Amino acid sequence: MAPALKAGQLVVGRDTRELQPGDVVIVSHDGIEKIKRIERQQGDLIYLLGDNASASTDSRDFGWLPAKTIIAKVVWPKL
Repeated sequence: MAPALKAGQLVVGRDTRELQPGDVVIVSHDGIEKIKRIERQQGDLIYLLGDNASASTDSRDFGWLPAKTIIAKVVWPKL
């Protein structure tokens, strides 16, 4: 799957706790802000995947993350 966003592309995020699988979110992980898609949720944990599986560092590498690491849901562009 090709990346939905290009490097350097501007995104707009909104703080929300109304999240579901398929939503694209901005998370803070290891001191770096990352944009990933929610694949699964279990309670207060999220499993994130990048759209470009062959070049993405995501939950397949770092595992489940606490939902509190989410900074915002990407609301623009629509992905």
